[in-house]
Amino acid sequence: MTQLRDFTYIVQYLFQRLALALFLLSALALGFASLMAAFGLWNWISLPLEYGGAPVENAGMYAQLALTALAIGLCFFLPTNRRVMQLENSHRQFAVGMQDVARAYATVHAADRAENFQLSSEFDSVRERLAYLRDHPDLSTLEPAVLEMAAQMSHVARDLAEVYSDDKIARARSFLKQRQEEVELFNGRLDQAKAISTEMKQWLHEVELEESVAVAQLERLRDEMQEIMPELGLERVVPAEEQAPAAAPFKADPTTLDNIVIDLPPKAAE
Repeated sequence: MTQLRDFTYIVQYLFQRLALALFLLSALALGFASLMAAFGLWNWISLPLEYGGAPVENAGMYAQLALTALAIGLCFFLPTNRRVMQLENSHRQFAVGMQDVARAYATVHAADRAENFQLSSEFDSVRERLAYLRDHPDLSTLEPAVLEMAAQMSHVARDLAEVYSDDKIARARSFLKQRQEEVELFNGRLDQAKAISTEMKQWLHEVELEESVAVAQLERLRDEMQEIMPELGLERVVPAEEQAPAAAPFKADPTTLDNIVIDLPPKAAE
């Protein structure tokens, strides 16, 4: 892509110079021919031209004078065109130079971030960086001025390279990676705790439901026993004081079985 752009630039440069030379030669030739024809040394251009069915006299002379005026008028634009081309060339050269400086600066800044330079004084620091750029295989074709500018820029940005050195960036990335792993582990444990909590709630609900069903079944069983055995009723232990209120004044032993009396309700009339 770069070679195609360079080839296009060369072709454009050649055609621009060729067009300028052609305009200049055309203006000189037509001007000289018109002057010679005006002094009667040469003939005017013969051009058969009709307008409204009638032939136009001296049509070739008018056409030659018009072409001469046009060619001379175009010559007045040649200085402007020359200045425009100079600006384009200077802009193109500036862009190429800045690209080279940026490429060299990126290389030396990467080496500075890797802590390859140890000298601290400005002169020694720039010289060390300049020697590194000169020995670099990818930058051997660049001009010394470009390498010197890149070395000075790298010296100015040495504090930035120290702050964002490769070692510090690697430690920061390692720390962030560990934090990310911790967060992922915490999220996994949190999801596990949520699942256990949900399971325990569901289990508690099932146990309470089973207890309520068991209590309901027990109450129903009691009601069925009362309906099936009405003659037995419910047992009630009669206290000793209610057994014989008018008996002899002796004290009954509550531990003996003879003193326990079961109170039964009367049976229904048959």
